[in-house]
Amino acid sequence: MFAPADYVLRPLTGDDEVVLWEMLYQALSPPEGEAPSREMMQRPEYARYVEGWGRPEDKGYIVHDKEGRTILGAVWLRSPVECCPGEEPPELAFVVRPGHRHRGIGASLLTQLVRTNPRLSAVLLRVGANSPAVRLFERFGFEVAGQSAQSVVLRRPI
Repeated sequence: MFAPADYVLRPLTGDDEVVLWEMLYQALSPPEGEAPSREMMQRPEYARYVEGWGRPEDKGYIVHDKEGRTILGAVWLRSPVECCPGEEPPELAFVVRPGHRHRGIGASLLTQLVRTNPRLSAVLLRVGANSPAVRLFERFGFEVAGQSAQSVVLRRPI
């Protein structure tokens, strides 16, 4: 397991769009099997997670090694963090690079996101209900409130 002193966690800025494109590619690449083409990220259902990053409501964090050479993971929201009844919850993208998973990095990212967004009561993840990401969110008080074949809505009382 990494100790927090082994990596740096910082807020994403408007200058991080290039980094987020790489993180999106990592999120779309299966742990085993053939990686998708990079052109796939330009499809609207994927590009919306990154394109034009840096709007006032964009929020997220990135983790890199102490030297700043290797991005280890990221978590980001692309819509307002306050969810109102009847509206869709904000979509959340969450990735830790292969080879760095199960070392506490994902928990650190999620801890920071929840701590700095205390009114975050719901998120939409484009993962299956059995995803390790869902189990991690459950550790933070989120519960599965709805699901489809390719997404899960998680809610927690605030």
